[in-house]
Order: sequence, then C-alpha cells, then structure tokens
Amino acid sequence: MVRLGLVVAQFDKRGGVTGEMACRARAAAGDRGAAVVETIEVPGAYDTPLAADRLARRDDVDAVAVVGAIVSGDTDHDEVIANAAAQGLTDVSLDRDTPVAFGVTGPGMSADEAAARVDYGAQAVDSAVDLAEELDQ
Repeated sequence: MVRLGLVVAQFDKRGGVTGEMACRARAAAGDRGAAVVETIEVPGAYDTPLAADRLARRDDVDAVAVVGAIVSGDTDHDEVIANAAAQGLTDVSLDRDTPVAFGVTGPGMSADEAAARVDYGAQAVDSAVDLAEELDQ
C-alpha cells in the first residue's frame, strides 16, 4: 500500500474549491488502496513546498500529493506564485527522492474555471501513487 502525504493550499478567491479538491484526493486514495497518513493545510500555493518537504522527509510517506487553485487577479502575481510553487515542489521531489505530484490549477484561471477543475485533486493522487509504485519496482 502506498502511503501518502497530502498538502492542501487553502487560498482561493471563491472558497470551497480547494476543500473539494482535497475530498476528491482522499477518495482517489481510497479507490487506489493508498492511505493518506498526514494532511497539512497551508495558507496558499506558495507555501506548499515547505509542507511537502516536511512530509517527504517522513519514513511513513512514500509520495506527496499537493492540491490548490491559483486564481487570477488584477496583476501577474498568480504567475509568480505558480512558478515559485512548481519549482519549489520540483526541488523537494528531487532533493528527497520522493514523488511529489502537482495538483495545483492555474495560473490564469477565473474562479469558475478553478471550480471546474476540482478533479485535479484526484489526478494528483493518481500520479503520486503511480510514480511511487513504479519507482518501488
């Protein structure tokens, strides 16, 4: 059984999107026979690399799934956040030799587009489980 850490970035301008992503992530883990051993909720996507790193250090975590939604505002701030989060999570995966699946939607998304993509939570778990199983062979 693959043991997962789950990181949930809570900030979204509409509210409820990331909560639904986390619910779908947990459901996908159950469907795959994986266990979510720890969930860390962080303020926003920018904060996900540190939480992912903490989970990836644990002996009881085989992979980490990260979910969140980056909704566009009036500036390019969403692009800066998305790039920083993606690079930070890539670094965690490589530094810890642990799969870290990126289930953060955006940038350039409206709140409605974010709500339509809540299934990225399940997709992140599927990716994390697939890679953990492949690398364990």
